Amino acid sequence: MRHTHVPRGIDHVGVTVPDIEKATDFFARTLGAERLYDTLPRAKGPKGDQETTRRLGVPPGTAQVAMRMLRLPHGPGLELFEFRGPRQREAAVPSDLGWQHLACYVEDLPAACEAVREAGGSLLDEPHDLPGPEAGPRNRFVYCRTPWGSTLELLTYPDPMPYERHTPLRRWRP
Repeated sequence: MRHTHVPRGIDHVGVTVPDIEKATDFFARTLGAERLYDTLPRAKGPKGDQETTRRLGVPPGTAQVAMRMLRLPHGPGLELFEFRGPRQREAAVPSDLGWQHLACYVEDLPAACEAVREAGGSLLDEPHDLPGPEAGPRNRFVYCRTPWGSTLELLTYPDPMPYERHTPLRRWRP
């Protein structure tokens, strides 16, 4: 029986950014993202009313300044949002509740790290071996910060993982 309600994959990830143009440049330079279209061009914004508050669950008085969809070369889209309003917190860190980081698979981790640095982001540490059930001679990861403070994980796992010996299930690999 086919379950039509089961997701086939992640379509896109929404990211609120302080400046949509700078964020577009960062994601283009670090992840190879390409601009597909502007859902809300800056020239037509801002947009904010009771329906925006109800639809998005944002505080009253919040305005959408701009929205843009980016395409990653091998994966889901990135939907960028720029808001103006009465409440905007700092970017979430991994200890905060909720969705807290974007993880992207890369083939060349050192080159990806350099791209983050060159685009104005920073590495939180040097790359580390993936632990325990994800371990493998070349399986590595590193956490980074975008210029606006969001957490981006870069990882690569070209080698088999130990958990694979105990189950026929496999994690999705781009």
